[in-house]
Amino acid sequence: MKSAETEEEVMDDLAYEVENEEAQASHDADEKVPSFLIGSIVAVGSLAFIGILTETVMTVLFPSLMQEFGVDTATVQWVTTIYILVVGAIMPISSFLKRRFTSKSLFVFALATAVVGPIIIYFSSAFWMVLAARVIQGIGAGIATPLMMNIILEQSPRSKVGRLMGVGSLVITVAPAIGPTVGGALTQVMSWRMVLLLTIPILLIISLPLGLKNIRQMVAPTDATLNAVGFISIVLALVGLVLGVNQLGSGISHVVAGSAAAAQLIIGGVAFVIGLAALLLFGVSSRRSFSPLLRLGWLRDPISLLHVLPYLLMPMLGIGFGYVITNLGQLGMGCSALVSGLLVLPGALIGAFFAPVGGMLYDRFGARGPILIPMSFSLLALVFMFVFARTLSPFGLAFLYFVFGLGYSLSISNIMTDGIAGIPPQFTTDGTAVFQTSLQIGGAFGMTIFSTIIAVAQAGHGVEGTADYAQATMVGGMWVFATMILIALAAMICLFVAFRMRAKRNGEASLEHGITD
Repeated sequence: MKSAETEEEVMDDLAYEVENEEAQASHDADEKVPSFLIGSIVAVGSLAFIGILTETVMTVLFPSLMQEFGVDTATVQWVTTIYILVVGAIMPISSFLKRRFTSKSLFVFALATAVVGPIIIYFSSAFWMVLAARVIQGIGAGIATPLMMNIILEQSPRSKVGRLMGVGSLVITVAPAIGPTVGGALTQVMSWRMVLLLTIPILLIISLPLGLKNIRQMVAPTDATLNAVGFISIVLALVGLVLGVNQLGSGISHVVAGSAAAAQLIIGGVAFVIGLAALLLFGVSSRRSFSPLLRLGWLRDPISLLHVLPYLLMPMLGIGFGYVITNLGQLGMGCSALVSGLLVLPGALIGAFFAPVGGMLYDRFGARGPILIPMSFSLLALVFMFVFARTLSPFGLAFLYFVFGLGYSLSISNIMTDGIAGIPPQFTTDGTAVFQTSLQIGGAFGMTIFSTIIAVAQAGHGVEGTADYAQATMVGGMWVFATMILIALAAMICLFVAFRMRAKRNGEASLEHGITD
């Protein structure tokens, strides 16, 4: 009799659990994204999009800047380098800014910098004024992207987080990809000064009204104090590491080409050592400080760390491809700047469409399949690029990048979404800051590493425009693709291990729960 009652109780419990699951699934399906949240995402997302877009648009303007201000290639690179450094330095303090100030005030400040920067550039009469404007723009871009992600994570319905994070990822992945195309097209019909000025009407007519109307404050700001040691050390760390890799890469290229490079190698080595030391100091100060600038305790969980690492590695490919394809197109295949930019466009457009789709798949099926399967497609595309690198046609390169872009866009936002899902809610802003900083630094490292590989391959093979130089460029592309394969494999291994560890942890927790019951 007792056994029968026990069986009936078990069956009742199972029926109750099934009803609860069905009710929850029905509730999740009925959850709607509030209209104010859509408006907020469009407002902050368009601001972040323009900030990231200008990062790659400027590379197309280098020849015009060199001619007008009388600077060489090494000097004009600072237009992009200083922007990346500022963005990288601002993103780590986004957690503090989000805790200290309202979202709307941060949005208005970031938008103001995005408007002031192009105006200064338009009226610039000296190269240092252009650099100052890029610093101002970098501050705004460093605030806007983490702010967008924090709004999505903080205000999205639980069942829609994945797809909305996919929309946010669309901004991050598409903007740098279409930058060369947009810049190449606009410079055909207008002066370089007007190109950036075109962003102002978009910001004032679309972003500002939507942001003022829709951005809401869900968590009241606190009297958080800025940890001076932490701030100085993280700025030195990021600037040192990015500058070190940049200068070392440039120095190696000059050495192989037979040019003097002692100064660049010394600067790069010193900067890199300072960056590593400052990063160590930041970690120590964060552990000992009562009010750390960026709370990193959640990184002690290996599952979280194994999500951050791929989010550092994969943007090396996603952002670095903008440089690789345009240079292979122009220097290896003899395409014009406009056509080389257009080679990136199909992959960028597929990214625009499928980033939210990847989030929807994550919401429905969880993390493992929606992340690892698309990454496998990206890896396969890289393998084909490597195998056929010397004989690739512009169409073949564009098609394989299209396949890579499909896999990349389906998976990249889900890596961050899944990583932050395992962080305690009170550390969400810290997680967002770490992931966004990793993306920015990864992109900077990727562009430097890949440009160095191509430059080394080109050294000693004549001048631009010759058949030998073009063939050497394609050989450099082959070794770039080989490097990309290794990076993609490392990212996939990290995530595979993370999913195995999580499954084991969940299994142990379920077993323990069953024993307790």
